[in-house]
Amino acid sequence: MSLTIVRLYHDLLGTYGDQGNAEVLVHRAQARGIDVELVEVTPHEPVPTSGDIYLLGGGEDGPQTVALEMLRTDGGLTAAVNSGASVFAVCAGFQLIGTRLPNSQGRTIDGLGLVDVETIYTDEPRCVGELVIRYSQTITQPIMTGFENHQGRSVLGAGVTPLGHVLSGIGNGRDGVDCVRPEGVHVAKVFGTYMHGPALVRNPALADAVLEGACGPLAEYVDEFAEALAAERRTTLWP
Repeated sequence: MSLTIVRLYHDLLGTYGDQGNAEVLVHRAQARGIDVELVEVTPHEPVPTSGDIYLLGGGEDGPQTVALEMLRTDGGLTAAVNSGASVFAVCAGFQLIGTRLPNSQGRTIDGLGLVDVETIYTDEPRCVGELVIRYSQTITQPIMTGFENHQGRSVLGAGVTPLGHVLSGIGNGRDGVDCVRPEGVHVAKVFGTYMHGPALVRNPALADAVLEGACGPLAEYVDEFAEALAAERRTTLWP
């Protein structure tokens, strides 16, 4: 089995270290005997449509808008997702894969529309701090953690599944059913989240969920160091 992971625009969307998500996916795939190619796409380079997993990280408002304009003009990411590719998008990346979001001037613009999520800016305080969520679908460890740092509040469309529900922190910033706040989004093979850390370093079970979307069922693998880090974060932040 072979796997192609495409890391998009690290120069623009690499402010918070989310590029580390690629290294985790490469490591966990190779540990199971999967051949992996990591493709770096820099600004203004064409986005290949043959990738299996596409990664988008966090960045400031200006670089986010530039990245969105290039991705819309290029069309490669949208074509790949329409053909069944997986996406893991963090913070700014999460916002730009949605339907609408504010640009660097605060004006509402269209996103890529890969998921039905609209991001708005409010006068509420910026969301900064540790984030703990309960994963909304079945994985080995349902409690996940990360660090959020965002002004935008993201509103899920009707029937859209969040990545998880907030136990501590802000997440998407809108109350859901019974005032349970959603965090991120998970629709088919598209994952979005506000968790930095990088998220897949802090949550190896989530990394495996992303890999399974592209590879199918995975062989058992236990990385004791990764599991210890994840457990330390969980027990420290949500005892």
